[in-house]
Amino acid sequence: MTGPDLDRLSRRMPPAPDAAARARALAAAMQAFGESEKKAAAPQGSAVGGRRSSILNRIWSPVMNRRLLAGSALATLLLVPVAGLVTYELVRSGTVALSPETPSADRRKQEAAVPLEELARDSEVAAEPAPLAESADDVAVGGAVPQLALRKQSAVPASGGDAVMLPMPRPEERERFSSADPNPVKSVATDPVSTFSADVDTASYSFVRRALMAGQLPERDAVRVEEMVNYFPYDWPGPETAETPFKATVTVTPTPWNDNTELLHIGIKGFETARTEQPPANLVFLIDVSGSMDEPDKLPLLKGAFRLLVGTLKETDTVAIVTYAGNAGVVLEPTAAKERDKILAAIDTLSPGGSTAGAAGIETAYALAAKAFKKDGVNRVMLATDGDFNVGPARGDELTRLIEEKRRGGIFLSVLGFGRGNYNDGTMQALAQNGNGTAAYIDTLAEAEKTLVEEAGAALFPIAKDVKFQVEFNPARIAEYRLIGYETRALDREDFNDDRVDAGDIGSGHRVTAIYEITPKGSPATLNDPLRYGGEDAAAPAAAGGELAFLKMRWKKPDGDASELATRPVTDADDVGDFAQASADVRFSVAVAAFGQKLKGVPALQDYAYGSILGLAEAARGDDPFGYRAEFAKLIRLAGGLAGEGGR
Repeated sequence: MTGPDLDRLSRRMPPAPDAAARARALAAAMQAFGESEKKAAAPQGSAVGGRRSSILNRIWSPVMNRRLLAGSALATLLLVPVAGLVTYELVRSGTVALSPETPSADRRKQEAAVPLEELARDSEVAAEPAPLAESADDVAVGGAVPQLALRKQSAVPASGGDAVMLPMPRPEERERFSSADPNPVKSVATDPVSTFSADVDTASYSFVRRALMAGQLPERDAVRVEEMVNYFPYDWPGPETAETPFKATVTVTPTPWNDNTELLHIGIKGFETARTEQPPANLVFLIDVSGSMDEPDKLPLLKGAFRLLVGTLKETDTVAIVTYAGNAGVVLEPTAAKERDKILAAIDTLSPGGSTAGAAGIETAYALAAKAFKKDGVNRVMLATDGDFNVGPARGDELTRLIEEKRRGGIFLSVLGFGRGNYNDGTMQALAQNGNGTAAYIDTLAEAEKTLVEEAGAALFPIAKDVKFQVEFNPARIAEYRLIGYETRALDREDFNDDRVDAGDIGSGHRVTAIYEITPKGSPATLNDPLRYGGEDAAAPAAAGGELAFLKMRWKKPDGDASELATRPVTDADDVGDFAQASADVRFSVAVAAFGQKLKGVPALQDYAYGSILGLAEAARGDDPFGYRAEFAKLIRLAGGLAGEGGR
């Protein structure tokens, strides 16, 4: 074999272990061990040969068979500790395996619990640990003594009989999502103004995709429609200069799922700075290496994601690495990005273990960010975790105050989520929002590339902060409206002009899309009855000018404290009349909004079939260089099948 052959061989991944082969090998080993032990001399301190479990058998079986103690108080006193001793010996010796499998009700009727006396007679059997199962229903408790529902293991026979398993509870699924009801339909006569914060997060789309690819519909609270819509790149026209950081494109179309309403579609594109003009970045990777991260879609995927990000950095950028698990530790002091090999080597050394002291880790990360602070650059902590902050001295409100304080000092926080099982989405969203950062969820390496490579500028380099939107509807033209999504980003009307109120940020090249379903005056789709008392105070100039609504946008520069304002009227000139005449980007984003609303259970979409949504998406696929829109069509088909509607 030549040198190149050996080199190629060294890079190949070994094949995954075969479960059946491993079971056969273990059974054979245990059988051989049992036979050799039977032949061995009595252990020191014992005059009787054989295992200690055999000695227990000789004591236990006569007692049970003769029923000498049945029904007496003495039976209870003796039976409980002896049963515990027998169970301990069997588990310790490997005869009984602990398993959380939940048999069905029918199977439990067929497989009766093994009597303890039979268990004692069979206790010399060497057993292979049984596969894990699904819940704690195998454990039935009756009377004063636990009746252990022990199921025989037939797949791997061992010497002397079949193995038995003692069930254990399945690990609890602890994913947590903030609950928010869909926005209601509001009457323009009584509530003409809608105010909300910008949201450029995309985590919800990844959650939805993960659930559907796993063969289940997502939790409704996991669906945030605006994050699904904003996941996709759209070709909205952008501003020409950074002085006005973003530009709004407004389109009014008929509503595909309701013939008697219209959609007010607002597409915003942020100014995109050239890579050579982006300021230097001071990044601190705050990485969760607790024991819960020991899963293929957690720490290993996280390491791959950060390796991709390091490849996009300029030589003038700096990177530091902090880990937390039990205690926070500095893996890498602030290091120039030109020392890529040193940074990558530090990433490669990460390994899981310990509990999750997230608060201490954040404090250490901020200290390193302050140490390497770039006055005219971007200073950002990037928290990567499965979201389980279950250990640490700080409560959630204390963490929030710390993050707000550091944000005012110029150090921002972004959050990258990984894995499933215990992700605390609500906490991660709150941390990112208070840290003037984004929250993304990484479920594949392809998603890591999209978030940290293709959209690195948007993720790392803000062009505007505290971005707010306000839409005032003209009561002479519009009867009702409903904002689609943004439930967790709603603001009070007075918050729009209050510069003390925090709001979302927009990064370089970011796109933000907002969609309202509006009901024209006189439409049969109007849901609210007219007021008996009080008139509608329509503005005559707006009605005469053909205005449907008035859009306001307010923001601060990344290093500023005073907000700036831009406005734009929405007029009949923005109405395309026919949905098919709208741009492909508008139509596709409407398809995504329809899909998200149907998954979330919005009543207005429940009679609109997944097949109809699929038709909208496929007709508006347009240019799809990365395949995101083709993947979206696949998700619609999966959701339709899971919901019993079929593929179309």
